[in-house]
Amino acid sequence: MNNILLNVARVAMVSALIVIVLGAYTRLSDAGLGCPDWPGCYGSLIVPKQVDATNENLAVRPLEQAKAWKEMVHRYVASTLGFLIVIMALLAWTKSSLANMRSFSSILLVLVIFQGMLGMWTVTLLLKPVIVMLHLLGGLTILSLLYWTVLRQQAQQGVFVSAGNKKLLPLAVTAIIVLILQISLGGWTSSNYAALACPDFPTCQGVWWPNMDFNEGFILWRGLGIDYEGGVLAGSARTAIHMAHRLGAIITLILLLFVAIRAFTSGMKSLKLTGIVVMVLLLIQVSLGIANIKFHLPLPVAVAHNGVAALLLLSLVTLLHHCVPENKQ
Repeated sequence: MNNILLNVARVAMVSALIVIVLGAYTRLSDAGLGCPDWPGCYGSLIVPKQVDATNENLAVRPLEQAKAWKEMVHRYVASTLGFLIVIMALLAWTKSSLANMRSFSSILLVLVIFQGMLGMWTVTLLLKPVIVMLHLLGGLTILSLLYWTVLRQQAQQGVFVSAGNKKLLPLAVTAIIVLILQISLGGWTSSNYAALACPDFPTCQGVWWPNMDFNEGFILWRGLGIDYEGGVLAGSARTAIHMAHRLGAIITLILLLFVAIRAFTSGMKSLKLTGIVVMVLLLIQVSLGIANIKFHLPLPVAVAHNGVAALLLLSLVTLLHHCVPENKQ
């Protein structure tokens, strides 16, 4: 039965990664409101070829089939992920051999339900930045927990066993926290359409410290009824958000490189491999960030930037796995 749970968790983990990448693609191609209602699209569970003039959603937004399909495909895959997590919870609660997974699978189930609500609010609250950012973080949390499940279940079968290096545990936890904060800044940058507030690199608008309004840029809640598609902030506020993300990237780069080097020099083969993976993904991520600025946010590069951020987080979860002995699940 453990093998069934492990296989379901593996499929769910891959599905979660696909959902995150599809979500980034949907958002970055301006299709987040391709369907102005939820959970259907103009009242249908599939994108209609045309919409009757009496449909109230037409008054909100005209039908654009290409954008609507991007949004609905994202919803279909997300629904599949939710179904897989329900299966994991049912397995844990109906099989005595999986009793140790009941609390963990229940947490996952609650999270995926809340993630679905965030997805609904993303649409109904018209891409409110704090909701979009929380939706991204929720997806990454679910992905990380599913990956943790896979790692720990595999380890019980003698596959990729934890190195049990407790000395690196504080560094691993700190690295994960810092990366999550940086990803949050990235989500805030994207949801406020501030990615191109600085069109040059390494300077911003031709100077090292441009005019910025941090107070305006970091107001989390601005009330209801505002359509945030395209952004609503002035240039100085968007510049402040962009520069905060750049400064966060420098801090994250330094810390994660330090952690990766410590893992590489630990003397343990599994930690050495993990350190190499962290370094490679970190350098790729920085390169993608710079490319987004230099080439003015090309869609494939911007989507890849989101995907590699998720992989980088998983590499740090792997490091955490190697710091926690098997009997500490």
